[in-house]
Amino acid sequence: MKRLLFITPELPYPPQSGGKVKSLKLIESLAERYRVTLASPLKLDDEKHLRAFENISPCDRHLHAPVDIPRNARNLVASYLQGQPLNVRRTLDPTLQKKIAGIAHEHDVIVLDHYEVCAYLPDDYQGLVVYHAHNAYFKMWERYASLPGNPAMRLAARLEAWRVRRYESAVANKADLVFAAPNDGRELVAAGVNADKIQDTYHLGDDSQLALPELQYAETEKKLMYVGFLGWEPNVQGLLWFIEKVWPQLLERHPDLRFDIVGKNPDRRLQAAAEPYPGIKLTGYVADLQTIYRDSRVSVAPLLFGSGMKVKVLDAMARGMPTVTTSVGAEGIDIENGKHLLVEDDPTRMAERIDSLLTDPALWRRLQSGSRELIQQRYTWRKLFQNMHRAIEHGLQEQARRTRPAVDRVLSHAG
Repeated sequence: MKRLLFITPELPYPPQSGGKVKSLKLIESLAERYRVTLASPLKLDDEKHLRAFENISPCDRHLHAPVDIPRNARNLVASYLQGQPLNVRRTLDPTLQKKIAGIAHEHDVIVLDHYEVCAYLPDDYQGLVVYHAHNAYFKMWERYASLPGNPAMRLAARLEAWRVRRYESAVANKADLVFAAPNDGRELVAAGVNADKIQDTYHLGDDSQLALPELQYAETEKKLMYVGFLGWEPNVQGLLWFIEKVWPQLLERHPDLRFDIVGKNPDRRLQAAAEPYPGIKLTGYVADLQTIYRDSRVSVAPLLFGSGMKVKVLDAMARGMPTVTTSVGAEGIDIENGKHLLVEDDPTRMAERIDSLLTDPALWRRLQSGSRELIQQRYTWRKLFQNMHRAIEHGLQEQARRTRPAVDRVLSHAG
């Protein structure tokens, strides 16, 4: 069985963010075909979950090192001096880098899970290099720079977008095979990446929810729900916008409305924005999200910037939870507005759309049925991973064909 080294920028557990869900499911699928070594820094509270992860991990080996480099002005300046984007600096640990260098050549394949782990790839590695692009991250910085706000922050975001664009395209060009969502793949090609090496992938939700019984409108409460990592800037900005622009309009119609915001590490700005509203609850980490789904009536995903497919949206669709999102939240998903999701970017119209789902059981059931049907037809992990495995196997075969003549020449000279 071939060996595969999977390098990811944080412990992929617990799988309650879109990136971690995808990484963990991909690791589990790869472990059915390869002997997998997992390498990752440990950030935030990752160490607290390390033992639980190793108990369920399908990997042969684990390499970890704690990394605590905050996102602040000092480290931003340091990243400029080092000539690398801020998130690359925040992910790189020299000790872990040495450990990976010591074992990399034992592996037939190295998967770079996110662009910021490319610094861990040894320069002299000769095996198949696969880059798994979770997003076109430079697009997130570009969109962030276009939002109203502090001019200095917008300038810094614009500069970071330029740096990340160069770095991401360099990582993709260095790899032998690139997996990216179709919309992100187009952005990478526009940034100078060879289109021939890019294969489609998706960030999908928990498709096991398709087997669960349908939620019932009559059993729900007048409550909204949101699930996501609350220290992630796109999530924070989107929720701040929603609380400021949309929530007051909803309260005028429904004074008894409640809103559960599920996720760990809530940003202080988010805590401050929610504090004046008794109906908004920051629940923290919830182990069983079905307890949230069962009594909620509408899922919201108010994202203003980001890239790639949004797992929080796909998860809600798989569960049959009618969802209202923005055009950014629906990006990359082949949806029909009004059939699978309700998509609005204007705060007043978004409030109206949410109100319609709170009060119209027939519309609620139509979206429930349409969303689950789309996930079943288009967005399941089994189908996705079959295609990814074929692409990796093809890459290994192509590499073997390229290297065989060189090996034959060495052997003939030796003879």
